[in-house]
Amino acid sequence: MLADLTVKGFLELTASGEPVPGGGSIAALCGALAAGLAEMVARLTIGRYNNTDLDHEMSSLIERAQSLREKLTRAVDRDSEAYALVMQAYRMPKSTDEEKARRTHAIQEALKEAARVPLAVAEWAVQVLDLAATAVNKGNKNAVTDGFVGALIARSAVMAAVANIRINLQSITDTAFVQKGRGDAELLEKKAAALEEMVRSAAVQHLGGDR
Repeated sequence: MLADLTVKGFLELTASGEPVPGGGSIAALCGALAAGLAEMVARLTIGRYNNTDLDHEMSSLIERAQSLREKLTRAVDRDSEAYALVMQAYRMPKSTDEEKARRTHAIQEALKEAARVPLAVAEWAVQVLDLAATAVNKGNKNAVTDGFVGALIARSAVMAAVANIRINLQSITDTAFVQKGRGDAELLEKKAAALEEMVRSAAVQHLGGDR
């Protein structure tokens, strides 16, 4: 499994001539890394400010971030598996009309799954971005850059996943599926942009730079 590789091994495989891991798996990995950073900031915050309410909020953030991190880590392999199903469908025989019909159906179903996986990744990455915003605004100020980096790569995860949604939708003939997918992708893209802007503004105040 891709998620079980060492960092070096994963990078070498990514840079190889193999088609996986590709952009979809990398998007999921970015989301998982972002969740880990938000989780880290929360852990560095608990018990630091003698604030019970803040500690409870950070504990909740940790639970949510851990759950999202696990989902996104699994999605690293799910995306590659979805790609493999698409390639498998395209290799199906097409000598007879029956084989052609079976192949076309398999391709369409595989493409739908290839769109569903990055859609889930984008949804989870938006949630991670929201957690990163909390980490930056309320977390340990000494770790504000860690929360900010988490927000930046969570936004990247959303944008990358949305790109993968759209490329797969181009080959799907189910109009209703395509329309819903495009609408969901656009909404997630807008949410991510708004959250990143909010986090950027908060981080700049702490870091003393220009926007």
